[in-house]
Amino acid sequence: MSPLAITATLIALVGASTLIGLVWRATTGRIHEVVPSNERIHVSELLAGAVAGSSATLLQFSTEFCSPCRTTNSLLGELATEFPGITHVDVDVTSRPALADRFSLLQSPTTFILDSTGTVRARISGAPRIADLRAELSRIREAA
Repeated sequence: MSPLAITATLIALVGASTLIGLVWRATTGRIHEVVPSNERIHVSELLAGAVAGSSATLLQFSTEFCSPCRTTNSLLGELATEFPGITHVDVDVTSRPALADRFSLLQSPTTFILDSTGTVRARISGAPRIADLRAELSRIREAA
């Protein structure tokens, strides 16, 4: 292989890696609207003693060794105390891989925003962005 071909291949690989990284960074932590469905999630079935919020529920799926999960847990807990009628439920899927399959969890943490009926209104893969989350919670509370 000629030095020019090797250089071109390396430049192409670096460019492709950079593009993939930028796309991943742009989509991680963003709120994705979910197509409405008839499925209701009952948080008490996922975690014993958990209670859904009267306005909305922040349902976080975490794993045991995930450092962004701990940060997300405290962030969502603070938001739940800031907004009346909103609760935060953290489910550890480390020992319950069936939940990861059921909800198509590909990244940790993953957060679902449930309305008062348990319907998933939004999904966030990765650590959520606080401003976007506040705006979405306000929108869901106003719609209720």
